[in-house]
This record gives sequence, C-alpha cells and structure tokens, in this order.
Amino acid sequence: MTDFFATAKDLLPETVELRRKLHRNPEVGNDIPITRGLVLEALEGLPLELNLHETTSGIAAVLRGGKPGPTVLLRGDMDGLPMPEDTGLEFASEHENRMHACGHDLHTSMLVGAAKLLSSMQDEIPGTVVFMFQPGEEGHAGAKFMLEEGLLETTGEKPTGGFAIHVSTWFPSGLVSLRPGPALASADEVRIVVTGRGGHASSPFLSLDPIPIAAEIVLAVQTAITRRIDVFDPGVITFGSIQAGTTNNVIPEQAALIGTIRAFSPETRAELHAILERVATNVAAAHTAEATVHIEPGYPVTINDRDFTAMVSATAEELFGGEMVEEMESPIMGAEDWSYVMNEVPGAMAFLGSCPPDLEPGNSPGNHSNLVVFDEDSMATGIALYAAVAFKHLGS
Repeated sequence: MTDFFATAKDLLPETVELRRKLHRNPEVGNDIPITRGLVLEALEGLPLELNLHETTSGIAAVLRGGKPGPTVLLRGDMDGLPMPEDTGLEFASEHENRMHACGHDLHTSMLVGAAKLLSSMQDEIPGTVVFMFQPGEEGHAGAKFMLEEGLLETTGEKPTGGFAIHVSTWFPSGLVSLRPGPALASADEVRIVVTGRGGHASSPFLSLDPIPIAAEIVLAVQTAITRRIDVFDPGVITFGSIQAGTTNNVIPEQAALIGTIRAFSPETRAELHAILERVATNVAAAHTAEATVHIEPGYPVTINDRDFTAMVSATAEELFGGEMVEEMESPIMGAEDWSYVMNEVPGAMAFLGSCPPDLEPGNSPGNHSNLVVFDEDSMATGIALYAAVAFKHLGS
C-alpha cells in the first residue's frame, strides 16, 4: 500500500498547480464551464471514457481496469461559494465575491491525481472506476441532478461502493477521520410567516403586532426541542433571519422567520418538522394571529456504511500508519449532497485534515471562512486514499 502514497507524492506538484488554477477561478452552482474545462484539460491523455452531463457541468470519467470486477464510484465536488476572499494568497480568487472557501478545489485536484495514479496501473485494476466530478454541492444539489441524469448507470453496472473525501482545518494535516453510521446531518429550510394587523406604533392595542409573536415562536421552538428531542439523537433549529417592518413608528402586518433544520436521523428530522408546525401555529393562535409554516426539504442525512467505513479505516492505516487515522466521536451538523449517492450505494465520506502546520487545528479559520487556508501537502494523502480505497474495494 505504500506505493500508492509514494506515487501520490510524486503527483503532488502537478496537483498543486491544478488546485491553484481552480482556486483563482471559482464558480458557483451547477453551471461551472471554466472549472469543467480545467478538469478536462488535466484529464487529457488518460485512458478514460468521458461522459459530460448536460443538466449540469458534471463529469463522469470511467476507467475500465484490465481485469473483470465490480464498479466503484469516487467523488470530488468542484464548486465554490458566493463570498469574498481575504486570504492574501498569491493565487487568490480573481473574481469578486467568489471563493473556494470549502476546499472543493482540493477535492477536485485530488480526484484528478487519483485518476492519473489509477490510470498508470490500469491493467492491474479488477473492475471499473467512475470518477464523479460534481458541481453544485453548496446548496444546489448537484449530486441529485447527476443521479437523475443516470450517473449510476454510466457503465451499465451500478457501483457497489462509493467514496468521497472532504478536507477540513479542524484536523491536523494528513489525519484521516471518519465514523460509521450518521456522519453529517440532513438540512432543510423553514420559513414561518406570522400575520397580524398593522397600525401605528404608538397604539399597539389597536393593532395586532406580529413581531413579539414571532419572537415568542423563536423561544418556544428552542424550548420544545429540549423537551421533545432525544438528546442521544439530536436536532437543531436555528433561525438566521427575522424580517419585519420598514420604520420605527409603524407596526407591520407580517413578520417572517427563516431558519435551518438539522438532524441525524429521519425520525428526529420528522419530529423537528412537527414541532415547527405545532408551535408556530398555536403560539400565533394564542394571540389571535395566524402563522403559516413552509418547510423546503434539503439534503438527507449522510450515513456511512459500516463495512465500507471499516475498509477505508484499515486501508488508511496501512497507507499512513495508525496514528494518522481516527474515528470521529460524533457526527457533524453540516450537510452534504453526497448523501443522495449514499442513499443508493454503500460507501463513506472521510474527512482529511488540512490545517497548515503553522496554525492550530480548530482555532485557525475554518471551512466557509473568507480567511481559510489549506495545507496543500495534505493532497498527497487524499490522492493515495482515493486510489487505494478504490483498488481495495474492487479486489475485495
């Protein structure tokens, strides 16, 4: 297994070069033509069957091994975030209010590196590898669109396993962290509109002020969570926006609450939805007002298959040593559209520590920060892990 890591280190300089090209040119959403062009350029000359998706800028690149066997899927997401970059890096984003702040430029570059590594040993591969270059992870459900366009039927045989890596500055560079079972939360959006009766701010008794009712709903929801949700199967509801009124001396007719709902199980997810409907409508009714609740379903829970996760851990220990692999104590309340793939294929997502060695993991700027910086040397670990996991799964 050490050959995978050695080869990955040899590929690191060209991987860093690609990563920096991508970092300079972040694109947002499912239509990311510059990014797709850079990936296709990097894959040129490899023995891959390239399938360009039409509903998104997704790419499904197929490597058919020299020996018969199953199919495995490897994923790297490609999109950036609509936010400014203030890192001061010499290869910082060249586009205003667009930044690769979540490490997707590293994911994509590592997957290209893995494609090069596995292509160099094509004759030894017992099966087929599908490299999934995916846009639109940041809230645009790119994985879902790729599945709907036939991703899992690309080779004519449904993959028997899937693997993704996500970099994070929460962990020391090169450390591989993962856990069986729920790894990331579901994420839904809620919008509650409280309707009262507008009027003059000096005479609230002649109106029906929706603002204190909305405030009461916020507090009541938080209390309900502590009383109704199992602490060992947690859930989170956060209201990130309260919108009401236009000036200081007018009571508005409506107040709107916008929030996010997070859970690690379908049962808790459903109970959180019920809490919002029950609390909002009844608190409003207690004040003779009305509340309407609209919940927009988002990404499902990301659940790592136990057997596949054990294989990834064992493979990582062989590659990098036991001290560079750890089981996460708890899942993360962030969400991932890799969950759509995991609903169809047994697999896993692992986190790869990418905190620069001169910074402290967990206390340095994290993913989605305008100041986040990742250790590019960690990409050698990612390349090797992608390739070795695919080879191990196909040969098992």
